Amino acid sequence: MRKGSIIGYDLNDRGCQISYYDEITQEPLTLEAEDDYDQIPMVLGYSHDTWSYGKDAVEMERLGKGVTVSGLLSLVMLQEKIEIEGNIYESVWLLAKFVQLSLQKFQKIDGITFSVPKMNIDLAKILKGVAQRIGVRKENVYVQDYKESFCQYMFYQPKELWQYEAALFYCDHTEIRAFMLRKVKSPKTTDERVFVTVDEVAGAQISEMETVYSMVDKEAAKNADLQFKRFIEGVFEKKLISSVYLTGEGFDTRWFPDSLKVLCNGRKAFAGNNLYSKGACYTAFRRHCGFWDGAVYLDETKMMEQISVKVRKGEGEFWQPLVFWGARWYESDGEWEAIADDLDEINIIVESLVTGEKRHYPLSLKGFPRRKGYSVRLKIQVIFENEKMCKISVEDIGFGEFFAPAGRKTERKIQLGGSNGQFNSLL
Repeated sequence: MRKGSIIGYDLNDRGCQISYYDEITQEPLTLEAEDDYDQIPMVLGYSHDTWSYGKDAVEMERLGKGVTVSGLLSLVMLQEKIEIEGNIYESVWLLAKFVQLSLQKFQKIDGITFSVPKMNIDLAKILKGVAQRIGVRKENVYVQDYKESFCQYMFYQPKELWQYEAALFYCDHTEIRAFMLRKVKSPKTTDERVFVTVDEVAGAQISEMETVYSMVDKEAAKNADLQFKRFIEGVFEKKLISSVYLTGEGFDTRWFPDSLKVLCNGRKAFAGNNLYSKGACYTAFRRHCGFWDGAVYLDETKMMEQISVKVRKGEGEFWQPLVFWGARWYESDGEWEAIADDLDEINIIVESLVTGEKRHYPLSLKGFPRRKGYSVRLKIQVIFENEKMCKISVEDIGFGEFFAPAGRKTERKIQLGGSNGQFNSLL
């Protein structure tokens, strides 16, 4: 892994922001966009056989030169086609072009996580496809929403900052939204990791925000400050808050002095606009390094069941997860190799995070080669058909030049709980 090869990419209709993992500092650094908030405007331009993006495309639009396209994320979700100088382009191609241009400073990308305001399976597939078009392997592309990016960012902060609950306030020109990171109830398992979630707890329209943002009306600023103060007090009521984070262009000017006193009363407060891209970068780093220990983020889209296989290491045996709690089913297909020694069956266990129930699924290896000395090599595959059905297969793949593949394969389908409101029972 080289410097800058792990990327966090905050992406929305208005702009994008890029953070990359720096091996020297061992922290994400944010790519300077030479614009406010380190945001690259989400605008793609074309003129005289040349593509441009960001502020260059905005300048092109201002001068009335060429053709520009904005709102790419929405256009992609609507599957729109755009005509540019007589040629028809798929919106997903244009988005891929924008992403490629914005990442051209990075020679090689080993892993990338896209952070988006809201996500679904269709958007996840689209963004994985976009990254593949610029040369990133599918298994090294991840997609998460802003709530998970906030959570992943907090995992790498001092634990005292999320000992209790941690609050995030987002503000644009007209709206303020509040999110709260908190620990969920202790699951009924022997897993000692911390499980957390992020809730959107409140939102408000502040009519004075547009005026405040332009800093032309002191009375409006005072009134907005009063409204925000009351909003904070409502959010914080009867809660223990360890830290507060402010993000969004609406917090760029200090129009909220009285509200800030409430925010900082007995807790630390931070302001910045690269939290989502840094959180995405941390996710890319964790996944690239195979780091599954530590806290686990959960929401209604995540797996509440963990699938493990019994393996031997040294003189002992333990359960090795194939599918982890907190994974998304449509990102959990996988393939592994294992060395066996005269096995009759492979033991698989499915453990529920909600109930603590453990279901055992023995997978018979009848007809497979039986050899001593750990000379049977097996390929284990996990493929999800949907959120409730998982297929696990085991195949003999031979042992190099010593033993040819026997052509034996066995599989078993496992019924899972899916979402079915299981996540809510942890709250």
